[in-house]
Amino acid sequence: MKATSMSGIWLRARRVVVDLIENCRGNSAVEFSVIVPIMLVMFFGTIELSSGVAVDRKTTLVARTLSDLTSQLSSSSASQTTAPDVTDSYIQNVFTSAIAIFQPYLAPPATATISQIYIDINKKATIQWSKAATFGAGATQATLVTSGRNTNDVVTSLVPSGLLVKQTYLILSEVNYVYTPAVGYVMKTAITLKDSAYTKPRQFSCLTYTAVSAVPANTCPTP
Repeated sequence: MKATSMSGIWLRARRVVVDLIENCRGNSAVEFSVIVPIMLVMFFGTIELSSGVAVDRKTTLVARTLSDLTSQLSSSSASQTTAPDVTDSYIQNVFTSAIAIFQPYLAPPATATISQIYIDINKKATIQWSKAATFGAGATQATLVTSGRNTNDVVTSLVPSGLLVKQTYLILSEVNYVYTPAVGYVMKTAITLKDSAYTKPRQFSCLTYTAVSAVPANTCPTP
């Protein structure tokens, strides 16, 4: 009697265990709860990272464009023998090109600076003139502001050694963009993206900008 009872208990216990093993009704819910957070991280992480890379590439393109457009300025003189004088109108239009380049991303988080550098006979690089710009929300033109770089500032350490050629001029453009992820699921804080570009004046040895410099118009000083 006792052996039969124990056998019955064992069979019932075995049946319960088998039923638990074969019952998969809760597996999907468990798997879903485990996989969803991983999928969300991958999804939003891909969006935020790809957007950040795209803005970073546009920051580089803007820096190169600002430097290139400035260096292409030609003289207004009919004789074409004097150095061209950069005007506020021209430099503002150059800065404004950044708004179109940054699309479809907004330009307001960006600031930009254009400077001319002179490298003397001792390979010391100094600022000749500099101008900066900001971009208002919804604005169709850049707003000119005072640059953080001043005339005669020494910037030798900023110039690549290969560009430190005696008695030459360089156009330097610098762009900063504060990238803030739209979702903020993976990247929690804003990141400052920055780049710079150097070009040589194309038509003349230098450009003058009397609006922000004591240098006489149409002359290329060589201190």
